[in-house]
Order: sequence, then structure tokens, then C-alpha cells
Amino acid sequence: MACTPGMAAAHDLEIHGSNTIGAHLAPTLMTAFLQQLSGSAVTAKGTGTANETVLSTQRDGKPLTVLVAAHGTSTGYTALADSRADIWAASRRVTEQEIAAMASRADMVSAESEHVIVIDGLAILVHPSNPVNQLSIETLARIFAGDISNWSALGGPDLPIHLYARDEQSGTWDTFKSLVLAGNYSLSEQARRYESNDQLSDDVSADPAGIGFAGFASVRNSKLLAIADGNAPALKPNKLSVATEDYALARRLYLYTAGTSTNPLVQAFIEFVQSQAGQELAATTGFFAQTPFAVDPVYDASVPDTFKRLTEHYQRLSVNIRFAAGRTRLDNKAKRDLLRIQNYLQQSGKSGSDLMLIGFADQQNDELRAQMISELRGLSVSKALRELGTQVQGYTGYGHYMQVGSAGGESGEQRNGRVEVWVQR
Repeated sequence: MACTPGMAAAHDLEIHGSNTIGAHLAPTLMTAFLQQLSGSAVTAKGTGTANETVLSTQRDGKPLTVLVAAHGTSTGYTALADSRADIWAASRRVTEQEIAAMASRADMVSAESEHVIVIDGLAILVHPSNPVNQLSIETLARIFAGDISNWSALGGPDLPIHLYARDEQSGTWDTFKSLVLAGNYSLSEQARRYESNDQLSDDVSADPAGIGFAGFASVRNSKLLAIADGNAPALKPNKLSVATEDYALARRLYLYTAGTSTNPLVQAFIEFVQSQAGQELAATTGFFAQTPFAVDPVYDASVPDTFKRLTEHYQRLSVNIRFAAGRTRLDNKAKRDLLRIQNYLQQSGKSGSDLMLIGFADQQNDELRAQMISELRGLSVSKALRELGTQVQGYTGYGHYMQVGSAGGESGEQRNGRVEVWVQR
């Protein structure tokens, strides 16, 4: 850590937290930001402590330094709460307990505090020689709990399964624990634990019996598995499935501040990260930018003919609009995404009349109710775009069909309850 409470800050700006963000992404973004700000070269140097980097430059003849300390998401929260960090880098969302503890200082889920910077896919990794290609989340949980202990039970070689997992400080571990173990399983004591995503991946790629999880940017020489959630199709993390958060283990990466910072460097850096230039740079580090792009749909056997006809003259944009608590209130990322959609339309010479918004609902007991919810979601996004000056005529609902996750519960509601954005060819 750079300093302890009560000491003067050693740097002009400090980012503490997630190794997923701090290992490569944050230093890359900060280096470009400082170069743009100062017009001078930026140097990077370790502090002597593992997973810490100091970036240095000159601005107006004075030294300017930034510390990036990547010891895990929970350490970043502690540093922000103790006023040792200007920015908390988190590879999971802020918890209810953390929100409550910071409530006297800031609303941690307000647009001023919560900033989604990229989308990541939690990658499930095995050795390249492993013939297993896909797993369900339930099977994955049983593997990491030790209930399934030999690859032969899964169609693989007769080898005992070796488990590789991130450590307790990691937001990647928090995400895996939440999305995979889900309170129903506990991690086997046989699992080897790691502070570094990259080191975990390298060790898995050298072990024919290994399986592990890491951020998508750390796949390196390991083999990626496709993952199925409930009855939804198994998907590998790729540019579209992760960007739209359809992939079962997609996750958002965050920068948190305690409201609007009094340090002008903080807000300027966050705006740079959210800009198109910042997003394009983030994509070079192995993460998934939030800048929309259009792709021709690829339909598998599970897609109904009615949906194929509905979208036959359209391409899909790489963004799903999702909602905060309730069924029609856009979350913080969605508000940014609407601006990005507008920018896409301008750059591609299109208008709101070229868009079609398709709302979806989580599983409901009543089909009519599901249809109503899905249509209301489409209408909500249409209204939000109209308020920004983009007129969208085409919106509809597709009820509770074409689920992308297991139905029910908070995770299912958030993933299945979405609005897809389609654009005319």
C-alpha cells in the first residue's frame, strides 16, 4: 500500500483493487491518459511490492505520479473507505454491506460513483489437449466442490482433476463464487489459490489434468470451454456474447469513486476511459469494449422461426440494455450505452428509424404478463432515446422466450430481463 491512514498521500492519484483491472488494463489506460494530459513520456516502475506499479511523468515542469496497486477487489474497497485510494478498481459490483458502510460519504450505486469500464468474460480454462469442450454451470460447480474428481466422468482422460482458483481477496473469485458455486457448493480444499490471473492460466496450460478460472484477458495458452446456464445454449466467451452479456459468465468491471471526486485528475481519467478512444484502447488489452458494433445474427436450432422473420433484415448491435431494481429503470451502464448507440448511428449514417428494440422478460407464470413486461422494457428504452433526441419507432416484446440464463432469482432476472438493439442493414 502507498500509505497508511493519517499519512500524506505519496502520489497524485491512487488506484487500488482488482488484479484483473490493475495488472494490465489500468496501467495501459492511465499511461495513455497521462501522455495526453502532459504531452510527455510516461515511465512505469514497480514499488518493490508485487502487483504494484507507479506511473510517472512531468506536467508543467512538475512531477506527476500515479500508483496502481492490484492486490484484489476487496483491498481496493478498504483503501477507498480509508481515503487511501482515489479510485477503487472492482471486478464485481459493490455489495449491500459496502453501500451501507459508505452511505454517509456517497451513494455508491449512483452514476457519480459507479463507472462500468469494460465487460469481461470469466474464462473457464483447461489444458489444450483436454477433449472436453463444454460444461454446464451446475457441473462446473460440482467439479470445483470436489464432487466430480476425475476427467473420465466428463468424457475426458482418466486423470484426477486438479483445481486452480483465485484467492480470497479477488473479485474474480467473488464472481465465480456468486455465479457458479451460488451458495450451494463450497470450494474444495484441494484447489490451488492464486493472486495473479496470468500465473493461474500459465499453470493450467502446463497441467493436462488442470481446470481453472480467470479473466478473459488472461486466457493465454489455455483452452477455453463453452458454458451453459440452465436450458440456455452453451456459449464460449467471444466478442459478441461477452459484449452483450449473453455469455453465462460475463461480468462488468468497475471503477468506483466516493461520489464526484475533488481530485480533478479522477474525473478526467474516468471520462477518458469511457470515451471511444479509451474503449478502443481497453479492447487492445483483451477486454471487451462497450463501443457498439453490428453483426449478422447466427441462429442455432433453438431460435424460433418467428424471431428469424422478425430480425431477417437487421443486424444485431453488440449491446443489451439492462435494468436496475424494478422492470423499466435503466441501470448506470445502460444510460451510457444509449449515448454510445446515438454515436454509432451518427458515425454509420443511420437514424433512430433504423433501430428495432426487442424487450425480453424473465420466466413468468403467465405468458401475457411476460409479454407485457417485455413490451414495457422496449418502450422504456424507446422513451429514453427519445429524451436524448433519437426517435425510435420500432420496439416490441418477445415475452419470456429465448432466455440467456437460468430462469428466476436475481441473476436470472437481470440477465433475461433485457432489451436487444437491432439495426437495419
